[in-house]
Amino acid sequence: MASLSEKKVAILTEEGFEQVELTSPKKALEAAGATVHVISPRSGKIKAWDTDKWGIEIDVDKTLDSVSPDDYDALVLPGGVMNPDKLRQNKSAVAFVSAFLDESKPVAAICHGPQMLIETGLIGGRTLTSFPSLQTDIKNAGGHWIDEEVVVDNGLVTSRRPDDLPAFNKKAIEEIAEGVHAL
Repeated sequence: MASLSEKKVAILTEEGFEQVELTSPKKALEAAGATVHVISPRSGKIKAWDTDKWGIEIDVDKTLDSVSPDDYDALVLPGGVMNPDKLRQNKSAVAFVSAFLDESKPVAAICHGPQMLIETGLIGGRTLTSFPSLQTDIKNAGGHWIDEEVVVDNGLVTSRRPDDLPAFNKKAIEEIAEGVHAL
């Protein structure tokens, strides 16, 4: 496994993130040596959604208004229906995600997380996957949607659902280890 000992990774999230889509990548990234911060517009704790009910509460490490994309080498966007729907309405959150894409830093988004990628207006010509209900939105945003467990496009890693997490985590670590990807 690649070492991420010199890498700092932001996980941008809001209340209602899919629990395993945050906890699994966070654990994998930390096991690879990365410093990982959970970032949210809210301070304190935020609550997970666990399949069909509320799940655990996790601590927010840093608030969105206290960080810069320049502080991080990569970004992870967990899904959950509520989480990206709230974030995509936050101009600061959209600008944060846009900066990673603009700078060709690794970005990993799973399930409904690609809604944030759509909101940036920067996925035209990119190949990605997501939860199947987003495929029309991705196509309308100029992206090429395919139904595979993990898709990598120049440092952009996407997956469909929690069952894809092993492949998602592995590819996210590989792409973060490689660093900035020139388009």
